[in-house]
Order: sequence, then C-alpha cells, then structure tokens
Amino acid sequence: MPLDDRYQLAFKLYPYARSDDQDSATPVRHPVVVVGGGPIGVATALDLGLQGIPVVLLDDHEGVGQGSRAICFSKRSLEIADRYGCATPMLDKGVVWNLGKVFHEDRKVYEFNLLPEEGHRFPAFINLAQPDFEKFLVERIRAAQAEGASIELRGKNRVDSIEVKEDHTLLNIATPEGEYSIEADWLIAADGASSPLRSMMGLDFEGRVFQDSFLIADIRMLSESFPTERWFWFEPSHKAGASTLLHKQPDDIWRVDFQIGWDVDRAEELKEENVRKRLDAMLGQDVEYEIVWKSIYTFQCRRMKQFRHGRVIFAGDSAHQVSPFGARGANSGLQDADNLGWKLGMVIRGDAPERLLDSYHEERAAGADENILNSTRATDFITPKSQISHVFRNAVLALSETHEFARPLVNSGRLSVPCVYDGLSLIGEDALTGGPEQTRPGSPCPDAPLGDGYLLSALGDRFTLLTVDAGGAADVTEDGIVARHLAVDTGDDPSGALARRYLGEARSAVYLIRPDQHVVARWDSFDETAIRAALRCACAKE
Repeated sequence: MPLDDRYQLAFKLYPYARSDDQDSATPVRHPVVVVGGGPIGVATALDLGLQGIPVVLLDDHEGVGQGSRAICFSKRSLEIADRYGCATPMLDKGVVWNLGKVFHEDRKVYEFNLLPEEGHRFPAFINLAQPDFEKFLVERIRAAQAEGASIELRGKNRVDSIEVKEDHTLLNIATPEGEYSIEADWLIAADGASSPLRSMMGLDFEGRVFQDSFLIADIRMLSESFPTERWFWFEPSHKAGASTLLHKQPDDIWRVDFQIGWDVDRAEELKEENVRKRLDAMLGQDVEYEIVWKSIYTFQCRRMKQFRHGRVIFAGDSAHQVSPFGARGANSGLQDADNLGWKLGMVIRGDAPERLLDSYHEERAAGADENILNSTRATDFITPKSQISHVFRNAVLALSETHEFARPLVNSGRLSVPCVYDGLSLIGEDALTGGPEQTRPGSPCPDAPLGDGYLLSALGDRFTLLTVDAGGAADVTEDGIVARHLAVDTGDDPSGALARRYLGEARSAVYLIRPDQHVVARWDSFDETAIRAALRCACAKE
C-alpha cells in the first residue's frame, strides 16, 4: 500500500454514523454548531465542550487532514493545548527545536535561538504533522465525552446551504444517507481557506496574492546530515529552487519547501519524477527517501473585513490567510479558538452581554493584521520583486554573515508569537510602576517556574487574580464573575524568572488575568475597587 494511502486510513477518526437529528420531523436546535474538522474547528468544539456547552461538529470528511500540512506548532499553541488537556502527547510525539540557521548559497549567514532563556515548560516550537496534532485533539474529545462532555463529531456531514436568521442559523446537510437540516444558536465557521460557508454568505477576503509558487514535499528519509533545526537557504547552490526550507518531523519524515516561480505547469511539477529531480539535486543522488506527500501553494496574505456576522463567527483560515513561512497559520487559528471559546461560553451562560463577542473580531483581526504584516514582509524579502530589491536583499545577507546589526533585517519568515492586545477595549489600566514590558496589560502571560510546577498550569482557564509578593488579597466577585485569587512568592523560583517577568523593578504586583491567560490590568497592590472595574471591562460590562 502506498504511504499516502496509509496516511489517510490511519486518521479516519470519526466515520459516518447516522444521528438522531436525521430522523427528526423538524430541524433540531443546537446551542453551537462548528463546521470544519481541522485543528481550529476541533479545538473550538473541545474548548466549548469542556465548559459544559453542548456542541456539534460537522465535517465533510471522516477524520483529520490527509497528509501533512502545518508542522510547526508554537509554545503558545502548546500552552493552549495544555489547558485543553492534550499537550503532553503532542510534546512526546513532536520533534523539539529552538535553533534556526540561515544560508546564502552554501554559506551559513547566521543562526538564531528562539528560546534562549530558561524557565519555560514548553519549547519554542515542536514539529508535528497536522494529522497527529488533530488526532491528539480528537482523542482528548473522546476522553471528555467519556467524562460526560456533550461534544458530537459528525463525519461525512457536508453543509450544502445555510439560512442566516436574526437569532439562529438553519443548516442543510448532505450525508451518505440523504439530506437533513438542523438549527444553530451560534455557528462557528472553521471550514478552511476556501470556506464554503463564507461563499454561501457572499463574503470574501481582502488582501494580496503573491505571484510565486512553492513546491512542498514530505519525505521519509534516514539522514544524519541534517540536525533537528530549521534550515533556510536563499539561492541555494543546488538550484532546485530560488529558496529552500528544511524541517525534521517525527517518524523520520522531513518537510522540504522549494520556491519554483510563478509561471510553472503545476501538474508537471507535481509529477513524482520531477519532484525527485529537485530532491536529488538538493540531497544528492545516493540518498534514499520515499515521498509521503506533495503539493504546490501560493503565498496569500488576506483576511475577511469582519470575523463576526451576527450569529455566524469565522475562525482560522476561513477568516484569514498568511504565507506558511513563519508558522503563523495554524498557530494564529488556535489563538482564535482560545479567544472565542471563553467569550462565547460566557455569553451562552448569560454571564456576559452578547457585545463581548464583538471583541473577538477586534482582538483577532488585530492579530491577523500583525501576522499579515509580518508574512508580507517575509514574502517580499524571500521573493524580491525587482532587480534593486534583489540586490538589497543579497547585500543584507552578505552583511549579516559578519555584522550583527544586519541580522534583524534578514527575513526568512518571522516565526509565530502570540499577539498583544495593546489598548483594545477589554484591556484595563497599567498601574504597576516599573513593571516588565513583557507582562503589560494585553500581553499573554509568560510561563515561569513555580515550586515543583509552572505558573501557567496554576493559572488554569478562569479569571485569576495573581498576586506576586503581595498580601491582603482574596477572591473578587463582580456581577457573578469570580476572579480566583492565586498568591505566588518569588522565593518559590530560585531561577529569578518569576520576578523578572512579573515584577521587574516593582516590589510587589497584582495581575488580573483572563481565561485565555492574557493580562487585563495590573497594580502594585490589592485595590478591590480597581479590580472590580477591570473585571467588568474584561467582560464588556462597562
């Protein structure tokens, strides 16, 4: 059996099964329906299900993606997965890397370390095939179902049309046994870059499509020539592409990207003999390998104008697209799920007004714009658009080999980091004099050692009032919302990371932290009135 076929059969995780809804005389109403069984859709369903909210996920396939797509999952994505309860198998399976190297022709220009400081539970990145990442999410859903979570995965359920009403959406669904309809109070569109739901609603992307093509190949190869690092070549001497990227994955699989130009015959380029010509030129004629998967993609940096359309909310690639260099696609989408999950949960439970969901677009559109900016800059550097820009690019590469000041100008893809929601509507005051920039309001909380564990694990997935070397605090409840008090002492961290990241020059600190572990506001001491105001602001009650 070809390896590609084994890839597909191994990930058929939710085969078609007839649901009770198909036998109902009238459409059954569900609190939440998620469309799309990729990592973002599955993560969103898991997030909501763990909150006790019934959710139905519809997918036109019967399992996770066939073949590898995304492979680089960031520290932030692992932290999110850890709150969902599935980061450990991902970390165990994944290939850990922190070091990247940049080459021009055959010369190493420089190298960089993405996580040079100690005191983090998770590495900067792991390389893990997207089917494996999704499989671990689905396995966590199965465990949650066994514990009573109402999460239903329906494979071979294709949404053919929708009718958007004022307070719900009607979905018409095709299955192997015929059609049926259901209703959703809230519809989450996580159905990918081509998003049929987006088309059904007459919506589209705004942005740029870059005129260049990249051939991507996953190969099985036993090799000691390449370490577990990210290697990127500009104008490699093997001439197999204008640029080349190499990454190691688990199970002796390697990801190779070749920049092959715009005016190419895609069908011809994807023929195995032509893919092998490029791989042989790069690896050498005597290297044995097996092609697992191959595809061609084009850089696109685009997003929807609005992510929320009444009771329909778009997430992941259905809402925004970026070039793959920088690993910003899936990682950004997981931040969408993390941002949306707690907000939609609060609205459904009646703990927050519906306008809280407007902040999902506000915050995640800001994240998308940041990713698009970085991806556009990377694309312009990787694929110069004129002779003078090509000269400039190569001059920067030459300088960076011996001059450190030039290295920040080299852009082979600024790698994914979580967005900081500076100055946005749910973010409160910064009243911590001398506090670290890293943990200013709007920032995602950085991890730090805490006794025998780590801080982020202790924060959990609820509103938390974190006090650092500060006394006199307690739980704070405002309009039914509880901010649970967590007291920590910098003496519990001999490394000093906790003090550096949360105190800076201050002697004590108090932080209000959201369920997605972003900082709402901070102070130098416990101020109940200010904390209550910040809690109302964080829930869009102000």
